[in-house]
Amino acid sequence: MAAAAAATTSISSFPPHSHNKLSNPSSSSSSSSSLRLSFSNSSLSLSLQKLSLSSNPNPRSSTILNVLKTVHDSELLSKSRDPDPLPQSHKPTILVSEKLGEAGLHLLRGFGNVECLYNLSQEDLCSKIAECDALIVRSGTKVTRQVFEAAKGRLKVVGRAGVGIDNVDLQAATEFGCLVVNAPTANTIAAAEHGIALLAAMARNVAQADASMKAGKWQRNKYVGVSLVGKTLAVMGFGKVGSEVARRAKGLGMHVIAHDPYAPADRARALGVELVSFDQAIATADFVSLHMPLTPTTNKIFNDATFAKMKKGVRIINVARGGVIDEDALVRALDNGTVAQAALDVFTEEPPSTDSKLVQHENVTVTPHLGASTKEAQEGVAVEIAEAVVGALRGELSATAVNAPMVPPEVLSELAPYVALAEKLGRLAVQLVAGGSGIQSVKVVYRSSRDPDNLDTRLLRAMITKGIIEPISDAHINLVNADFTAKQKGLRISEERVVVDSSPENPIESIQVQISNVVSKFESALLDNGNISIEGKVKYGTPHLTCVGSFSVDVSLEGNLILCRQVDQPGMIGRVGNILGESNVNVSFMSVGRTVRRTKAIMAIGVDEEPDKDTLKKIGEVPAVEEFVFLDL
Repeated sequence: MAAAAAATTSISSFPPHSHNKLSNPSSSSSSSSSLRLSFSNSSLSLSLQKLSLSSNPNPRSSTILNVLKTVHDSELLSKSRDPDPLPQSHKPTILVSEKLGEAGLHLLRGFGNVECLYNLSQEDLCSKIAECDALIVRSGTKVTRQVFEAAKGRLKVVGRAGVGIDNVDLQAATEFGCLVVNAPTANTIAAAEHGIALLAAMARNVAQADASMKAGKWQRNKYVGVSLVGKTLAVMGFGKVGSEVARRAKGLGMHVIAHDPYAPADRARALGVELVSFDQAIATADFVSLHMPLTPTTNKIFNDATFAKMKKGVRIINVARGGVIDEDALVRALDNGTVAQAALDVFTEEPPSTDSKLVQHENVTVTPHLGASTKEAQEGVAVEIAEAVVGALRGELSATAVNAPMVPPEVLSELAPYVALAEKLGRLAVQLVAGGSGIQSVKVVYRSSRDPDNLDTRLLRAMITKGIIEPISDAHINLVNADFTAKQKGLRISEERVVVDSSPENPIESIQVQISNVVSKFESALLDNGNISIEGKVKYGTPHLTCVGSFSVDVSLEGNLILCRQVDQPGMIGRVGNILGESNVNVSFMSVGRTVRRTKAIMAIGVDEEPDKDTLKKIGEVPAVEEFVFLDL
């Protein structure tokens, strides 16, 4: 008996984060004044706030709180919302700490009492914030834990007028029940135009020639440039800004290729852009334009090793995030001629030091983070963030929320281990997809003894989405924005609820994640229908992997995992274990699953450390090992 529910909320090619036999691996406390009693006197809200601010929170409860924090309060706010204009004395106070476009200020003034106080010190901000219901910042104001503590629970929303939220302590915001929203779309065109401006200015030495003439010189021969027509531009990150840069570069007669773990191939084809691997992109490009987020995966991804793979004389543009480039390595590449020129709008440290070798380099064109600095973009960002902040104060759920809403404590307690299981299954599933395979469809099957109508899986779906997207993106996934983000990334998730005969005390017997129409890095993970399939359960309160493809396993989802398909014969556990031991890799567990005796088997090995390339190569060279994959949990 089955009941299908769902979420069609459509990801494209994910970069491989694992290896197979044929490839190389690459506390806080708060008084009762922190309760939002002005909006609701709900005892549930009270208990939730006490739970979230407990000095010794349950780790599992904290995990969910960090995913869920604001939704419950939002629902309470919606129920108590007065559709009529609020009396002046009851209007929320909105503090704007950095300059905001007049159109945005007009929207804010129509809803609340707006105070514009610029260049506040951290001390002044902490003194003022207890009087405010909302705070709007750009990149210059640091919204630290101390700010949230000083707010004493009154601050309900922080709006970041722009994309990046590096200057906001999201963990503290979540703990104190404060929603954080941003404005991710309004500056897209401005950033793309600035990227093209830097591209052309660099190619024709505009900045250097301008400085030369103003110094009284006339050096036509020194500043001979290069043409853009017919040159190959690699767009690294094919999201909103990257695709707009590609569109404009095509208009300049350039051949455009792109690398992005998400970009749907059909959208790229529609723009005449070819999606390629990371290494192919950097090896064939004459110009490389960076539009990727700054994540642990992309931090300093352009380094000595990356530059060494590029064409000699390549030119680099960065209007994304400074941290994706190892700046010292870029200076070395400029000095040895590997990189002919660079045009940079962003830097690891902003502003950079006045004696920065990179900024002062004669072959580098620099601007002070002007990507979004057009009058039109500034007004657009102002309107977008004002609408998000007003909506949040009204209790509406924002599609641009970047931290977590709230759920009742009984749900927290019941779902805690399944939340961890769902995220880990999503994280494992995406690592099983071979690079170049665009993920378009994910199916999630929940097996439970409960009636499907009494099984709310929104949180679990959100966590599977989180596991798939977050490791290779700067997106922050939660219950509020999971479906929206999945749709933006091209990921379609469907759900099926299957009733089984199991203990009614457990909300879910198992969760299965299937990915269809992709190539697997580990063929044994495929079902007969060609779908990648993994399944897990909660055992003894801990997430376990119980099935890979058609093979049964029993693996605690902790640390890292190696899956090997092997000929089922004696001695295999010892041989692989010895290889790992010789490399000082600690094995936490081993489990072997098979379908038929003495034929094929899957060995699951838990390891505390990530084995190096040579160790993984040795495992792959064991004759009875037919394929293997390393998975980072």
